[in-house]
Amino acid sequence: MMKVLHLISGGDTGGAKTHIISLLKGLGKNIDAKVICFIEDTFYEDGLKAGINIEVYKQKERYDLSVITRLEEEIEKENYDIIHCHGARANTIGMLLKRKIDKPFVTTIHSDYKLDFKDNVYKRIVYTAINSIALKKFDYYIAISNNFKKMLIDRGFDEKKIFIVYNGIDLNEKIEYVNKKEFLERYNISGENKILVGIAARLDAVKDHETFIKGAAEVLKKRDDVIFLIAGEGNDQKELVSLTEKLNISDKVYFLGFVKDQYSFFNAIDINVLTSLSESFPYVILEGARVKKPVISTNVGGIKDLIENGYNGFLIDVGDYRALSKYILNLLEDKSIIKTMGENLYNSVEEKFSSDKMVKDHIKTYNEILKNRRQK
Repeated sequence: MMKVLHLISGGDTGGAKTHIISLLKGLGKNIDAKVICFIEDTFYEDGLKAGINIEVYKQKERYDLSVITRLEEEIEKENYDIIHCHGARANTIGMLLKRKIDKPFVTTIHSDYKLDFKDNVYKRIVYTAINSIALKKFDYYIAISNNFKKMLIDRGFDEKKIFIVYNGIDLNEKIEYVNKKEFLERYNISGENKILVGIAARLDAVKDHETFIKGAAEVLKKRDDVIFLIAGEGNDQKELVSLTEKLNISDKVYFLGFVKDQYSFFNAIDINVLTSLSESFPYVILEGARVKKPVISTNVGGIKDLIENGYNGFLIDVGDYRALSKYILNLLEDKSIIKTMGENLYNSVEEKFSSDKMVKDHIKTYNEILKNRRQK
């Protein structure tokens, strides 16, 4: 049976965590797959709950390279066929490990790696540079969208080494959430006779909440029956709160912080929004689709491969808060469209972006990698 070892930092939340856990659950039914992470956090705990084969090789700090020897021993002992990395920290470890281990190394490009540390000057200079060097050392790449494949090619990566596998979500897995009233009471929000527009994304510049807030201000000039919810935490919160105060909408925009039960959030809102400057193929759209919420999103990454304008959501240009407000107002004029578009989005995800398809495409990619290795 094929054996694949996945490496990831373990501090991941949101889409990255959802992706790895969903992928490993599916892979575990077909091949021998294990994930090792380097931080013991909720990622590890949730992985255990999901029943995946997961272990922590704890680093004392980011530059603690003692894990390299442990990984080398693990790989030799278990004789893995492929080493699969996810994210900057794992990529760096993978680069160093590759010098010692004669196995094919593949990494998934979950994001535009040049924007990953956009909000921190030190990390942007140091970690982005190290990750850029590490990426060049890998044998193969899995891009989450065709756009990301093109990005890699434009940056000098070999097209023949790049595979495309879209994110997928398990539509059959039971999801748990509280009802809308109970969720809003948690934050002392009165949502009676209100339409709720929400965004779930960390408060970092790359997610461009400024466009969301400016769009909200435009909507609130014409409607007073709308409130806006922001789920996420991050470095930009102070500036974003100040922006709501400057635009005199702070009483209609609620910062919820990190929401652990994300489906309670998606169930509560009526319209899902994503205003990112860059994405690969975000899980927040797939998660919203599970509870049939239409989406208004910037046209970045592979999102256009799911969203059909006017059918299951709307696409806007990056930074176009006026278009965002226009589409929100359009949906508010005929609320039946919200329900229809949400159902259409669910059907689109069911057809093309299930976790089963994601798992099958990964296994197909692994087989292709091993076939190429045998032919060398």
